[in-house]
Amino acid sequence: MSDERRRFTRVPFDAQTGLEQDGWRVDVTLLDLSLRGLLVLEPAEWDAARAEAPFSAIIDLAEGSQIRMDVELVHAEEGLLGFRCLHIDLDSVSHLRRLIALNMGDEALLEREFATLLEAPHN
Repeated sequence: MSDERRRFTRVPFDAQTGLEQDGWRVDVTLLDLSLRGLLVLEPAEWDAARAEAPFSAIIDLAEGSQIRMDVELVHAEEGLLGFRCLHIDLDSVSHLRRLIALNMGDEALLEREFATLLEAPHN
C-alpha cells in the first residue's frame, strides 16, 4: 500500500460519512480520501469481525449529492481504518474528482493520478 499512497494524493476532507454492510451501518469520522480510498477514525461501535467483507462507504456532500463507493478494509492501526475502493459509480467518481481537483490546485497532477487509477489492475 505504500506505493499506492505515493501515487494518489490524499486530501483532508470533513463530511458526514457512513459505512454500511448487510443492513448494519455506522457513522465514522472521515479524515481524508483519494481517488483510491479513504481513511477514517475507528468508531466506538466498530466490529472487527465485519472487516472480512466489503462495505459501502457513503460520503454526504454539501450540495446534497453523495460519493458512494464499495470499499474493503486494508489496514486497521492506532485507531485508524484505511479502506481501498473496489468500485465507484460514474456520478460518484465525478464528484470525487472535482473535490480532489479543488483541494489539489494542480490539474495536471490530478490527470496523471486519474490515468494511473484507470490503468491499475483491479483485484
